[in-house]
Amino acid sequence: MVIFPAIDIKGGKCVRLIKGDFNNITQYEKTPMDQAKEFFDLGFKNIHLIDLDGALEGNPVNENIIKKISNMIQINLQVGGGVRTLDHIEKLISFGVNTVIVGTAAIKDIGFLKTACNKFDKKIAIALDVREGRIALSGWKKQTNILATDFVKEIENINIKRIIYTDINKDGTKSGPNLEETINFSNLTKIPVLVSGGISSINDVINIKNNKYKNIEGIIVGKAIYDGSIDIKKLSKII
Repeated sequence: MVIFPAIDIKGGKCVRLIKGDFNNITQYEKTPMDQAKEFFDLGFKNIHLIDLDGALEGNPVNENIIKKISNMIQINLQVGGGVRTLDHIEKLISFGVNTVIVGTAAIKDIGFLKTACNKFDKKIAIALDVREGRIALSGWKKQTNILATDFVKEIENINIKRIIYTDINKDGTKSGPNLEETINFSNLTKIPVLVSGGISSINDVINIKNNKYKNIEGIIVGKAIYDGSIDIKKLSKII
């Protein structure tokens, strides 16, 4: 199982949101570069990095920070936020990003998703951000009636590296992940799935790891690291 400590960037700073609400935001002292370096020094092999400004604007904004991190440390970067075109993907990969996350553009246009996955083999992940099972778009601002369980059937045969399944109502709350819904979703596909949203403690992580749920590839951990609910050093030993 792969653990992805998360870095969300807004205004060049590390931040965390509660339930995707940009009016409920916490800013942290460490720069994204310093935070990435700490994760690397502790032995993490992967970082989940989201350009929140990019997600809102529909165009990557914090590219310079992403490039600096990629040049600074040898770590697998999974990056998303505002990725809407093949050029966006190509630029991030040129920075050394290992996995590019697409969301809004891929859900609106499955043809775009197919083209991206064919052109950038095993480099594309798709973010499915859901409220009560239905997908939200554009930095979680636009709610659709598309059920994630229906949508996944349409993308099953596309060469997608992984699916990031985020329960928006859990994200940033540290109330525990919506594991039942995530597992039920993961059983509908052969594409590896990451658990995202609500991780509150080391026990949440250990439980998911020890149960070896079918098709659950890993976990994204965010707010619980930043406010100290999870000891990052202990988390690094679970890798």
